[in-house]
Amino acid sequence: MRRVSHFKHAVRAVGAEKPGLIDADGALRDLSGHVKDIDGAHLSDAVLSTLKGIDPAKLPVVEGNPRLGACVGNIGKFLCIGLNYSDHAAETGAAIPEHPILFFKANSAIVGPYDDVVMPRGSTHTDWEVELGVVIGKECKYVSEADALDYVAGYCVVNDVSERHFQTQLTGQWTKGKSCDTFGPTGPWLVTKDEVGDVQNLAMSLDVNGKRMQTGNTNTMIFTVAQIIEHLSGLMTLHPGDVITTGTPPGVGMGIKPDPVYLKKGDVMELTIEGLGVQRQTVGEDA
Repeated sequence: MRRVSHFKHAVRAVGAEKPGLIDADGALRDLSGHVKDIDGAHLSDAVLSTLKGIDPAKLPVVEGNPRLGACVGNIGKFLCIGLNYSDHAAETGAAIPEHPILFFKANSAIVGPYDDVVMPRGSTHTDWEVELGVVIGKECKYVSEADALDYVAGYCVVNDVSERHFQTQLTGQWTKGKSCDTFGPTGPWLVTKDEVGDVQNLAMSLDVNGKRMQTGNTNTMIFTVAQIIEHLSGLMTLHPGDVITTGTPPGVGMGIKPDPVYLKKGDVMELTIEGLGVQRQTVGEDA
């Protein structure tokens, strides 16, 4: 059993992230004496194996309640898969896609797991989406489904916050409604793949103001994580530090009948995926 699996950034200020890990007792430990960052350059099997060999008890405890940044530093591509849960496709009335639906989320959307989500000016349809994030650990191109998971460093929670009017009514692709500032909370942890078990059987949920809105499991994905990596790596090279979000289960605000429900200022979202930790964001709005 490997003792160290959960890596995250202990942050004093935005842009001043330091790498850390969570020990067996849940204490945050400072890793900066051993590694500069948890980014693409430090996600190989060799580096992660070295980090797992460190005795957490010998690392400094991070005192207080520091802000946590995204669990991966300097994310390369932020790739997103849409309509990838059969039960979510059913609630939206969409047909099952023949191939994974791909869109991009701007890297400027990336924030920490407990940072505020700030709705942009004019937003009236901001929605929530709990998603499994896949972090690529080594370069891959033309990878087979059978080998795909060998290229994964680990997994994390992502909130694919979405402005539905921007997404569907501003002409063009979904990226407009997915890329607003703060619309990509990522973390709190990067959990290495050896600690996750069956990635296609993880329970997940999202609450808004304490009310359960989304309940799902990765076992209802239309395209598995391995199939997604195979597909994307046939289109482009995937690099260490790239993050792929893999779709959301049912219960998004847009799908509520008879009338959709969207976020408003002061709402609180809480997201969890089995073994990957909990996110929590308060909703604000730009002046």
